[in-house]
Amino acid sequence: MKGRADGHKIGAEVMAVALCLVILAFFVSGKEGFHMDELLSFQLSNAEYNPWIVPTQPEGRLAKFVHNEIDGDSLGETLGNFAAVVEDVVRNRGNSRLLSYKADVYEEPVWITGEQFRDYITVGKKDAFNYLSVYFNVKDDNHPPLHFMLLHTVSSVFRGSASAWMGCAVNLAALAAVLVLLIKLGRLLAEALGMEGYSRQAGILCALLYGVSAGAVATVLLIRMYAVLTLWCVALLYLVLRKWRDKSFDRHNKGLIAVTVMGFWTQYFFLFYCMILAAAVGVLLLSSKRIRELLCMLRSFVIAAVIGVALFPFAIADVLASGRGVEALENLSQGLGGYGQRLSAFAGIMWERVLSPGVWLLLAAAAGVCLVRKFVRGSARRAGAKSEPAAEADREASAAGASGRGAYAVLLVLPAAGYFLLAARMSPYLVDRYIMPLFPLAALAGGLLLTYALSVLLLLMPGKAGDDRGKAGKGSGREMLRPCAWGVCVLAALLQACSLAGYDGAYLYSGYRAQEETAASHKGEACVCIYDGVGYYENLREFTYYDKTLLLTAAELEGRRDTASIEELGRFVLLVKGGVGEDGVLEAFERRYGFVPQERVLSADSVHGDSIYVMIPVS
Repeated sequence: MKGRADGHKIGAEVMAVALCLVILAFFVSGKEGFHMDELLSFQLSNAEYNPWIVPTQPEGRLAKFVHNEIDGDSLGETLGNFAAVVEDVVRNRGNSRLLSYKADVYEEPVWITGEQFRDYITVGKKDAFNYLSVYFNVKDDNHPPLHFMLLHTVSSVFRGSASAWMGCAVNLAALAAVLVLLIKLGRLLAEALGMEGYSRQAGILCALLYGVSAGAVATVLLIRMYAVLTLWCVALLYLVLRKWRDKSFDRHNKGLIAVTVMGFWTQYFFLFYCMILAAAVGVLLLSSKRIRELLCMLRSFVIAAVIGVALFPFAIADVLASGRGVEALENLSQGLGGYGQRLSAFAGIMWERVLSPGVWLLLAAAAGVCLVRKFVRGSARRAGAKSEPAAEADREASAAGASGRGAYAVLLVLPAAGYFLLAARMSPYLVDRYIMPLFPLAALAGGLLLTYALSVLLLLMPGKAGDDRGKAGKGSGREMLRPCAWGVCVLAALLQACSLAGYDGAYLYSGYRAQEETAASHKGEACVCIYDGVGYYENLREFTYYDKTLLLTAAELEGRRDTASIEELGRFVLLVKGGVGEDGVLEAFERRYGFVPQERVLSADSVHGDSIYVMIPVS
């Protein structure tokens, strides 16, 4: 009987999480294309010791060394080769074969085969679960390795593929954990803030507000590290709040250390949230004279920092010396210059991504209820006698002060606000990815406010003397109104879900499937891609269909010395990236190489602005 009762108690929570995941999975099923950074995620995860596609260097130095000097026909031979390399490095150091090895670097771009492109973004039989390769790949990037290792794990299970589902599976798992933590956080904070009778509804409401929001959809669709980063920020808040409540910062801190290390290994913006949260709880512990807990907490964060940097020392250069790190520090050094525009942009993102217009109206109504409560209490004081609900509210307010209720509000709001201010100042682009960890925290605050308004509304209802928010007498006005708490949960979820019908399509890249099918219809032919910058990363999956691809800028097309490798083609596919002048490219192919378009199979209004032609020799 007890097991059945427990199952009934968690049934609503399970249904709420399942509903959110089904909706999120529906959007994943509609994802057709990729941002270039998403395909870069696959390459950093799956290209064996070869982090970048360089048209003049298809195989990197380390990749060439591993393939030629370490890889053997058997595991024993490979281990023997590796031991010999280690011995050579220890003995000869700078003169060792590894450190003096040279890559094949060509004077101008060379053809890259479809098989090479598949090796870049997928895992084969020989490189599955090769986390050392992932580690060496990301050391040359501006991000730590954890997310790429998770993506490599999924890719190692589903070998030979690089699909949206594979990348989004990592995000779905992370958001499932976030939803569970939001339920726990909602219950914990509701109880701490004096809403014990509605803690269960509060937890479910917070999870629903986030799980069916545009912010959650965008987070799960973007195949980058931000969903996992969101998980660690929410997990850190939950651990800190629970330890604050239980007065347990002086014991059992392994989870706190582990979450901090995982966050650091996922994205450096985690430091914004972690450091502000640690500072806030440190001040609260000091003011509460919980000195032993303060010292133990500081020790735990120091241990986490040592572990994080020791296992990934490249983080120091990433933060202080890399292109992205220097750019972020330069943005910070600009002070208030342009800061208002940045704050406005990110505030607009929060407004659009977190709550639907209908839920904003609910929050406005909640604020109105709180004002009514304040008016009722003020009237009772002025009359010289307090009504029973007002007297009860005063008793609860007094108890809240004794329990340090304000500390929970500080720990919820202050670190999130600090993260927002720093991200708005230091982010390289004004896009939603950099503040994705704030979406569930804002939903948490919104859910708690709605729950608080309901609990206040019940206090204003007539009831038996001695009734409270959690123990209203059966048949009383308050007890009859209790189903409204569940009704608000359902209404908020419906309002959020309805707003998703107008989702702006971010990270779906609808229409790219037709472009990829175009590439598949020309499987085995050659392709020449004319790009400006590094935009060709958007098309990596297409390139796996072609027999070979030549990546050129417009300037390289005009000045290329090796014209024979193009002239000898009977026909080929020409892909002109958006932003490149098509007329000049077509004129150059006719004038220098003797090719003209046979047909245009993709227009420039495609999802990435690409144009695709089938080129044939001038008759």
